[in-house]
Parts: sequence; C-alpha cells; structure tokens
Amino acid sequence: MIDYDPFSEEVIEDPHAIYARLREEAPCYHLEKWDAWALSLFEDIWQASMDEENYSAAQGTTAAHLLTRVQPVTPMINMMDPPDHTTLRSRISKFFTPGVVRRLEGEIQKFVDEAWAGIADRDGADLFNEFATKVSVKVACLANGFPIEDSDTLNKMVWRFFAREEGVDGMTQDGLAAMMEMTAYFAELIQKRRAAGVSDGSVIDVALDVEIDDRKFSDEEAGSHLSMFLIGGAETFPKVFSSAVHRLWQHPDQRAECAADPSLIPHAFQEVLRYDMPTQFLMRVLKHDVTLHGETMREGRPVMFLYPSANRDRREFENPDAFDIHRRAERILSFGHGTHACIGQHFAKLEGRLCVEKLLSQAPEYEVTEAELQRIRTEFVQGWETMPVRFRP
Repeated sequence: MIDYDPFSEEVIEDPHAIYARLREEAPCYHLEKWDAWALSLFEDIWQASMDEENYSAAQGTTAAHLLTRVQPVTPMINMMDPPDHTTLRSRISKFFTPGVVRRLEGEIQKFVDEAWAGIADRDGADLFNEFATKVSVKVACLANGFPIEDSDTLNKMVWRFFAREEGVDGMTQDGLAAMMEMTAYFAELIQKRRAAGVSDGSVIDVALDVEIDDRKFSDEEAGSHLSMFLIGGAETFPKVFSSAVHRLWQHPDQRAECAADPSLIPHAFQEVLRYDMPTQFLMRVLKHDVTLHGETMREGRPVMFLYPSANRDRREFENPDAFDIHRRAERILSFGHGTHACIGQHFAKLEGRLCVEKLLSQAPEYEVTEAELQRIRTEFVQGWETMPVRFRP
C-alpha cells in the first residue's frame, strides 16, 4: 500500500522512490489526509496543464494555499485563470521573448563575470550562495525593471520566503512575513515612481496600467504581482545550476565533453532541468469531476502535478533514471506547460549556459566538497542550498 504525503520524511529525504511507485501502482493517487489528488505520469500532467475547462489556479497553486492553507491567495499571475490571466500575460510576455533575452545577453554576461570575479582569486567557493544567487537576482531585476542596487535586499526576502522550520508543515510565519515585506517594498516603489513621474515601459508600468475586469490594480495588488516575478526569477535558477555543478562532477566524462565543446552545455543544462527539477509540485483545483485511471477526482478538490515524477516517466523517456547530456528530449515539464508555462524560461536557459561556461572555462576539473553539502529539505522545493567546490583538485 502506497502512502504518499509530501510532508513525510521519506518524501523529503528522497521522493523518487515513491514517485516511481506512484507511476506504476497509483498514477492518480488520493491523499486521504488532505482529500487531494496527485498525478505522477508525464502525459496526464501535460494534458491537464492545458485543460482550462477542468483545472483552475485561482484558489492557489501551492500546498500553503490548498493543503495547510496558511498562505492567503494574493493577486499573482500564477493564480489567475483565463481570460484575466491571458490579458495580463499578453502584456507581460513581450519582456521575456527569446529576442529580448538575446539583446540582454551582454549585460547578463557582465553579472556572471562580476560574480565570478568575487571568488576567482580563492581556492574554492560556495557556488550556490556566492555565485548563482548573485547572478539570478540581478537578472530578475534586469528583466523586470527593478532597481539592481536593491538586489541583495530582495534576495534575502526571497530566501526567507522559502525557508522551513523543523516541526512545521510547509510555510513558516517568517516566510509569510517576507512575502508581505516584498509586497510592501514594491508598493512603495510604485508610489515613489508615480510621485516622481517615472515611466520607463517596464514590467512595473504594465502592472500599474493593465486593466482586469475594467479596473487597474491597487498598489498592493501590483506589488504582489511584482513579488511573483521577483521570486520566479531569483529562486529556482541557483538550485538548478547547483544540480548541474553536482551532476557534471559526478559524471566527469560528460563534464570533460562540455568543457571541450561548449555547444554541449545547453543540452547538459536541459538534462539537469529534467533530471533534478527542484519544484516538487504545483497545484490546481478541479472545476468539474475528472476521471483518470479508474479514479474520479471530485469537483472542488486540489490536484497536485508531480513534475519531477513526470520527468522520470519511462513512458516518455528512455532509461529515465540515467543522467545523459546527449539526451534530446522532445518534451520536459521543468518549465510547466500550457497556460501557466514559465514565462522566464528563456532567461533561465541563458543563465544556465553562461554560468556553466564560466565555471568550466575557469575550473574545468573542480571538485565538490561533499562533506559540506547541504540539501534543501522542504515539501515544495528540493535540491541544494550550498554547493561548495574546490577550483583545483
């Protein structure tokens, strides 16, 4: 009998063993404790991600919204359904196109070079905290028009938001406080810009000007939306990059190939995204009854999309538990899919290429200091929260 609970020690320690059982034994699994459902197969999640008739994000998308219910639903683009979501996303998407990302590559390369310069004269560094996070938060600021000089302050709020405490299922009170502080920061930024008559055509201006249901956002609502763009841009990339550092070190032949031929690095980063996706799930609420694999999920109940499980589904990927930079997967779910596909994925892929290129050009035979590694232990995201390396063996 499978007993899946995202807060259980077994799942937080290593979810993939139970994900494998879910895929084979209970691909549409009922979590009795929460009266919720979990989908674990690639095709089921792929199709559900496009099904706007049956799945809604408007009541929240995380365990804090729909299971423990400690986080209120605030105005954010990832918690909107069409047509409102479509209206806002259509105004925002122009800032995140491949063409925009290409035009900003030179500035992002400078962020990478500056972050590396801060550690270059040392024997080693924590590439999570001393390199990747410094790059990602500045890229988030650049992409959205936030003040880059505030990046360190903003970064601290983001990591407080995701911190967990032993004995507490899910989000902490300090995490909620950090969310409120981010919203307040952006509301104040909006007010200052308005008072100064500043308008630069950035994401901030869209949040101020867009009309949903014939009204504009309040300053607090706009601040909440901007908080989401900060979190999405700053939080996930350092985890994925750290996994890339770790997996390439574990597979030195593949690392050597990437160092010798940098054109392989984007494929390597794509494989890391598949193999080690940090976000364990996002959620929806059923608008109607849906039957899958002989199970009927009832209207009004939450559904979990177990993305890392889907990314290891043998029905979609040959030899899915092998890390292979030569894999050319046609589809992965690491950026979601459908209506709520990650709007910033082109920035993330560029960051991945530039950061891995920098590491392998400067320290191609780096060693991970395993004894000093620290894992993120939460129900929502997993991966590394440190990545200590020595630059020379």
